[in-house]
Amino acid sequence: MSPTPAVDPVHAPSVNRGARPLLDALVADASALRLKVSRSGAGALIVDAGIAAPGGLEAGRRIAEICLGGLGQVTLTPAAGDAPTATLIGVHATNPVLACLGSQYAGWQLKEGKFFAMASGPGRARALKEDLFAELGYRDESEDAVFVLEVDRPPPDALIARVAETCKLAPDRLAFVLTPTTSLAGTVQIVARSLEVALHKAHELKFPLADIVDGFGAAPLPPPAAKFMAAMGRTNDAILYGGRVSLFVKGSEKDAETLAEKLPSSASRDYGKPFAEVFAAAGGDFYKIDPMLFSPGLVEVTALATGRCFRRGRIDAEVLARSFGIA
Repeated sequence: MSPTPAVDPVHAPSVNRGARPLLDALVADASALRLKVSRSGAGALIVDAGIAAPGGLEAGRRIAEICLGGLGQVTLTPAAGDAPTATLIGVHATNPVLACLGSQYAGWQLKEGKFFAMASGPGRARALKEDLFAELGYRDESEDAVFVLEVDRPPPDALIARVAETCKLAPDRLAFVLTPTTSLAGTVQIVARSLEVALHKAHELKFPLADIVDGFGAAPLPPPAAKFMAAMGRTNDAILYGGRVSLFVKGSEKDAETLAEKLPSSASRDYGKPFAEVFAAAGGDFYKIDPMLFSPGLVEVTALATGRCFRRGRIDAEVLARSFGIA
C-alpha cells in the first residue's frame, strides 16, 4: 500500500491562485509600501522590496503571506517584556504542510552566471523541480507562477526565460518578488518562516507529514544588519534561539512525544553559538553544519488523539542578545 499523500490531491487549493490577489494588492499599493514595480525584457513582473526601493515591515509581512500561497496569516505583534526585541512575527497556516513546504520553503536552486538564489513561493509548485512535490502528492497547474527571492539584484533575462520554460508558461505569467536579507522586508519574510522551519525538520526526522494537522509559529523581529553575513546570522538566530512553534498532530501520543524531543534546535550538536559563528566555523559551508540545528528553539507538539501536549526546548535570550547586538 502506498503511503498517504501529505496533501489531499483532490481538495488542495492552488497556491499560485491563492497568492495572485495578494500580489495584485501589493502592486496596487506599491507607492504606499515603498516598492518599485517593473517588467523584465520578456514581460515578467519584478517587485523590488529592498534593493533600489526601501520597502518596509508591512511590505515584508504581505510578501510572507504571498510566499505562503494565500494559505496563511502573518502578524506583527508587541512582544512580552522579557522578549529580546519589541516585536514578534507570528505565522499561522490551517493547511501547514501545503502552505509551508509546498509554497513557502526555499527549495529550488536558481543559477545563471554569477546570479544565485533559492526560490521560495508558490511558483515552485508549478515548476516541480523538487522531489518533495512527489512526496507531497501535489502539483499546481495555475496559469501564473509567483516566486520570492532573497537577493540583492534582479534575476537575469536568461534565467527568467529558463524558469518560464520549466513552468511551461509565457514569461509575462511569472512574478518575482525581491527581498534582500539586509532589508526590512527581507528580515520580516525570512523570520516569518518559523513554522516552515519546524515542518522541514519534521520531514527530515521522517515524521509523517500527513499527520500534521495544524500549526502556529512566532519569532522575534531582529534589527536588520547592513552586511549580508550579519543579516543572515540574525534572521537564522531569531528562529533557532527565539522561535516557538506549536504543532497539532494525529497518530500516537508516543510519536508526538518523540517528535517533540527531537524537534528543537537544542537537539543539535551545533547549538549554542550565534549562527554567524557556527557558519564561520564550518568554513562558510552550509553542508558542514548539522542539519538538525535548523529548527525553532521552543516547540510544543500536541497529540490530538489524547490531548497531551509535549513542550521541549527553550528560548535563549543570551545568544539572541549577542547576535542582535542589543545594547
